[in-house]
Amino acid sequence: MRDGHSDPLDRWSRRVVTRIGEVVGARPLFPFGDPPYHPFFSWATRTGRIWPSPVNFLVHAEQGLWVSFRGALAFDGHLDLPPAIERPCDSCADQPCRTACPVSALTASGYDVDACKDYLRTGAACMAAGCQVRAACPVSQSFARDPRQSAFHMKAFL
Repeated sequence: MRDGHSDPLDRWSRRVVTRIGEVVGARPLFPFGDPPYHPFFSWATRTGRIWPSPVNFLVHAEQGLWVSFRGALAFDGHLDLPPAIERPCDSCADQPCRTACPVSALTASGYDVDACKDYLRTGAACMAAGCQVRAACPVSQSFARDPRQSAFHMKAFL
């Protein structure tokens, strides 16, 4: 990551996911790079453990809004999934994710990426601690996240 080359996160992801694929006999797939683009969002929602949140980010049953995908593994055979569980947003009365963004970049109608990035360029707290919307999710709060990891991801996003 400190070698000065571009896209350290993507390069790390490609290296690690490819190696795991070699070990387990699966083909690595990535949400970045050249087309064809893979449907990571719909793949995730088919697990019964990940759903669209009220702000259209994916929410995981245990990681909350901190969930993200750096790669996937394609196997030749079929993998059985455990039964689906209840979506945490359905029992979240306050849904603080809806109002946590200081610039209202995340809403039910979409994600204003430009507004988010403009805000981040001001030195916003999100740059050091991670997205306030992701952190506001009650499920996210029970998933330990190193602030340095969040800062790295925010820098990579910007």
